[in-house]
Amino acid sequence: MIQVGIIGGAGYTAGELIRLLLQHPNAAINFVYSTSNADNKLSQVHQDLEGNTALKFTQEINYNIDVLFLCLGHGNSKKFLEKYTFANHTKIIDLGNDFRLYKDAIFNEKDFVYGLPEFQKEVIQNANYIANPGCFATTIQLALLPLANSKLLVNDVHINAVTGATGAGTSLSATTHFTWRDNNYSYYKPFTHQHLGEIQQTVTTLQSSFNSEVFFLPNRGNFSRGIFATLYTEFEGSIEEAKELYAAYYKEHPFTHISENPIHLKQVVNTNKCLIHLHKYNHQLLITSSIDNLLKGASGQAVQNMNLLFDLPEATGLHLKATYF
Repeated sequence: MIQVGIIGGAGYTAGELIRLLLQHPNAAINFVYSTSNADNKLSQVHQDLEGNTALKFTQEINYNIDVLFLCLGHGNSKKFLEKYTFANHTKIIDLGNDFRLYKDAIFNEKDFVYGLPEFQKEVIQNANYIANPGCFATTIQLALLPLANSKLLVNDVHINAVTGATGAGTSLSATTHFTWRDNNYSYYKPFTHQHLGEIQQTVTTLQSSFNSEVFFLPNRGNFSRGIFATLYTEFEGSIEEAKELYAAYYKEHPFTHISENPIHLKQVVNTNKCLIHLHKYNHQLLITSSIDNLLKGASGQAVQNMNLLFDLPEATGLHLKATYF
């Protein structure tokens, strides 16, 4: 069994990760580290785990585990790894943003690989340290990868995407209170969202000639989880050619699917899937992309990466069903 350690166990992504690993046939949770919840049962924080596990949070760390998941706030993974040293064989998957950009990828002799399987599955399989992608970045990159891979991004990309309240994490702020979020809708960080760096990095890796703008407008929705993104950009081919291009690119990837019909959030929430729908209008290709921000956008993708690191079938432990009603 793969012995797993989790650092920062009280947040939304850690909760999803624990749920997945408790049901994973090849993994066992060795410890869940949390300074604020030490000695409390996991089910006291993640209450749906009542009856599923008797594990408790701990402040003790096993430095000899097989894989370590970092579920810390952005900017805290580097601080943690500066303080603690793990065995040479311990693989690390960081769910924060500390190592996602190439300029930050090498840290203390650890070379972090960007962990988007649909982008570089073979590279991930041969890595030891993974920078798990951001949730918006995952949704948007999966919408653009086939075009960039075929050098077909020829003009600006316009993106409008909305995320649920869990995208903001468990810490309260003025815009996460129920009374503000309910029956409400707003944008934030217009054209400057931190995930743009990941998106542009991947696109230009595949298509170095791309020098147009990526305009991204993120929005807050009044629902708990999920991301729904619409993108449009110039495309001279037919809609049939676009569908063939996307189907061919994702043929060997088990979680990304091209839908003939318009998509919606309920199809992907509580799954590790990304659904994509294509529509052509004059010279513009409209690409709709949707994921669960906590699963394919975070913990589900992290387990997907763990499977690749340990030479397991990519979908092991991730056969999840949408909660449709």
